[in-house]
Amino acid sequence: MQESRAVNPMASPRVRSNHGGRPLRVLHVIPSVAAGSGGPSRAIAQIERVLSGSGVEVVTATTDDGGEGHDRDGSIGDEGAVTRCNGAIRHHFPLQTRAYKTSLPLLRWLRRAVPGFDVVHVHAVFSFAPVAAARVARSARVPYVIRPLGVLNRYGMTQRRAGLKSLSLRIVERPLLQDAAAVHFTSEQEREEAESLGFPMRSAVLPLGIDAAVAATPELLLQSFPQLRGRRRLLYLSRIDPKKNVEALLLALARVRATSPDVSLLVCGTGDASYLQRLRALAEQLGVADRVVWAGHVDGELKASAFAAADLFVLPSFSENFGIAPVEAVAAGVPCVLGEGVAVASRIDQAGAGIAVAPDAEAVAAAITRGLGDAEWRQRASANGRALAASDYSVEAMGRGLLDLYARIRSPGGRP
Repeated sequence: MQESRAVNPMASPRVRSNHGGRPLRVLHVIPSVAAGSGGPSRAIAQIERVLSGSGVEVVTATTDDGGEGHDRDGSIGDEGAVTRCNGAIRHHFPLQTRAYKTSLPLLRWLRRAVPGFDVVHVHAVFSFAPVAAARVARSARVPYVIRPLGVLNRYGMTQRRAGLKSLSLRIVERPLLQDAAAVHFTSEQEREEAESLGFPMRSAVLPLGIDAAVAATPELLLQSFPQLRGRRRLLYLSRIDPKKNVEALLLALARVRATSPDVSLLVCGTGDASYLQRLRALAEQLGVADRVVWAGHVDGELKASAFAAADLFVLPSFSENFGIAPVEAVAAGVPCVLGEGVAVASRIDQAGAGIAVAPDAEAVAAAITRGLGDAEWRQRASANGRALAASDYSVEAMGRGLLDLYARIRSPGGRP
């Protein structure tokens, strides 16, 4: 989707709806905003912040997955646990089932609330909350946008209950996708893979945005993990999930360590406990357990310090519909080694800010060895990455794109 004009939404006048000059009202619906949900939770926070800063009245409906909403002031009733976050109002509703993240109180609230919004923007498919919101919006004739979060690509459709997804797509999601005012993809790669499913959608490509990198030094990280002092450091920062291909990273570390014994890997993220245990066992088996630091979830100043301490950022995922963490890395000046399935990998490679490789241990190890062995390349890649993040992945650019998208779908014809 092309931007209509270069306007900073944070400095633009308040956005008005077509109803009596009141502010535009946008409802976002997402299954979870828990920190462990990774990129989608970070992205919704940025979306809330930039839209509310533009004068949009932003409401987010979600579940209490991960205990979100329990530790903040707010009442629990028909409106859920109501909190304020990032300039938006959030409604957290209790779950009835973890699978599919079903919340009947959320459904009842949607039926009452959706007609009062100008646009409904749902995040995810194959999940109760966004599917329910899209259905209610369609029934209420409120234009709705679906952001599939990469689940419609080849990897997403063939992993984890592939047969059930195929059936659900035909019966549930496909009609909603075809009737949506827009389907919001965050990269051309995601759009192309989704459109290969063979049915028409009103697609709009709008990358996510991130804040400018926070200035930091390695010291806070090294105080927290002193075993990393005096070593060259690889950084993995993402959810711990099979699609992230951490196994290939551990195998690559074993190869790299044979010629570079001073290299260590910092793994930042959380995931399923049994899967984490299998990864730890693999590190032991490969003889690299003493070179892997499992830091768990990191955020804030410690996260900024982790980027400052890293020589390379490595994410060999099989599939990523966007890749917030790599964009954060290049914004912080950290060169990247990325699996080709990461949607931003080719753009980062083209910009000279990193290396896109096949998601196998040999290719990942070769790219790490090349990156660690060339200090001049790392310096150039660092500068290129900062420039790329500022030009392509700013929060301001995302804000302009969202406002343009909402204006287009609410105009006569309703096309993105």
